[in-house]
Amino acid sequence: MTLRLHNFFRSSTSTRVRAALNLKGLPYDYVAYVLRNDETRTPEYLARNPQGLVPTLELEDGTSLTQSLAIIEWLDEVHPEPPLLPKDAIGRARVRALAGMIACEIHPLNNLRVLFRLRDQFGADEDAQKDWFTHWVTLSFDALEAGLCSTSATGRYCHGDTPTLADLCLYAQVWNNRRFDIPLDPWPTIARIFAELDRLSAFRDAAPSNQPDAA
Repeated sequence: MTLRLHNFFRSSTSTRVRAALNLKGLPYDYVAYVLRNDETRTPEYLARNPQGLVPTLELEDGTSLTQSLAIIEWLDEVHPEPPLLPKDAIGRARVRALAGMIACEIHPLNNLRVLFRLRDQFGADEDAQKDWFTHWVTLSFDALEAGLCSTSATGRYCHGDTPTLADLCLYAQVWNNRRFDIPLDPWPTIARIFAELDRLSAFRDAAPSNQPDAA
């Protein structure tokens, strides 16, 4: 049995893990779910992931790993080449901070569950949901842009000239932003890094539009 990735094509957390698996050259079985149909709320899936979220990485021994950042760090520990975190402690802290600006500050406020809650409890229509989404992206992307363009630690990618955990998060978030037509014009450094990442097959093959369940 190979690795099995339980995921959804448009999920940014799933995109992160797909890109990490591709960078590591690890084959995996792609198991698709439709989140709007509550396919991750079945007893079978909840036994793997009690949160009922994607992604879940099922290992060859049947162990299930959840939460994208934890999955990526596990991949980096068990399959260390190419590394997704710098060798030095300051570098690792910077990369984790950049990743956290997206994974901890944008994503939790903008994921599908939150948007549905805004719709169902507060009557937020599509325009209101877009305003909400755009607000939280802008707040963190403004800070992310400032952090990236103000130091020589930024190279071709978020940190130096090889992709890291931060790039996995950035790439996936930019794709997620496209759902709400958020342009990259205000953030030229982010736009440049995204373009560099999009030239890499490991990232491009992980993009939502290139998944078998893309619709």
